[in-house]
Amino acid sequence: MTLRILAAAILGVLGCVVALDEPTAKVNMKPSSVGSKPHAVRVDGRIITSFHKGSRVTRDVGKLKWLGGLVISSSDPAFGGYSGLEIDPGGKRFLAVSDAGTWLSGELVYDRGRLVKIRAAQIGALKARGNKDLRRRWDRDAESIRLFRGNMATGTALIAFELNQRVGFFPIKNGVLGGPTRYLRPGRRLSANKGLEAVARLGRLPGKLDVIAFAERSLDGNGHHRGWLWRGARGAPQPIALTNLDGFDITDAVGLPDGRLLILERRFRWSEGVKTRIREIAKSQIRPKAILNGRTLIRADLRYEVDNMEGLAVHTDKRGRTILTLISDNNFNSFLQRTLLLQFELPKS
Repeated sequence: MTLRILAAAILGVLGCVVALDEPTAKVNMKPSSVGSKPHAVRVDGRIITSFHKGSRVTRDVGKLKWLGGLVISSSDPAFGGYSGLEIDPGGKRFLAVSDAGTWLSGELVYDRGRLVKIRAAQIGALKARGNKDLRRRWDRDAESIRLFRGNMATGTALIAFELNQRVGFFPIKNGVLGGPTRYLRPGRRLSANKGLEAVARLGRLPGKLDVIAFAERSLDGNGHHRGWLWRGARGAPQPIALTNLDGFDITDAVGLPDGRLLILERRFRWSEGVKTRIREIAKSQIRPKAILNGRTLIRADLRYEVDNMEGLAVHTDKRGRTILTLISDNNFNSFLQRTLLLQFELPKS
């Protein structure tokens, strides 16, 4: 292990302690979103050329092709904690949600197909019904976001919350998120810091209630990760599960246009630091009471440009490529952790 990798491992371990082992400290570091108004913000970006630390050679990892990435930062005190990410079908506009109860929007800028910067960024606060402030920290812990219908200018987003466990339908108007119109809730109450972490829309039909969600680290009686399906007009939650492989936690999920499901996972241990993994689930597996497994697309540790990876989005670029974008949660600790945007191509099977 080189000194550079060793230093990265130490910083990664120390930084992730706040996220994974000290939930109370993590909450106390978050800024309040009460009274915040949408406002423009400057987001700086440093280009990541190689996914392998200490190497200038671009190599692929697992079944994915590395495309590039950014380390993003801002002096705005509300910037950080991004746990969920959504990108419009063309790959230009994005929305990220923070576990402090804020959102970040903006445009992704590319040069010859590689991400180089963010422009036209805004930050705003997530709202309660009636566009009221979310005054309790318990209500603000947003962990995942998905477009349900429309686009980033005018549409509806699904947002999953971990502590006060619910999936809200949030209108988007002129790129700004309004207060929710209704909620979906899981079929059981989950303990704090083990609640809803991932939400995905299944299938191609926009606006159809075909939604799946998973808890971060809540296991059923067989040791599998708990999940729920909402389908049909009634939308009653139906149980589904994901196999627990090697003690990874679920951090996000996204549906592909052909019905497959991608699940982002994270593992932290003092002895090894943080790891990230993406699993691909076949469409044929996804049904009520199923136990999902799937194949691993990528598994990476601190030898690579990873941090506390929590958000995953998918879009199709102008060349018809399926692009995966990951975002990391820096826990509002910019000294020890980074906010990363990483992009990979998912080759055709």
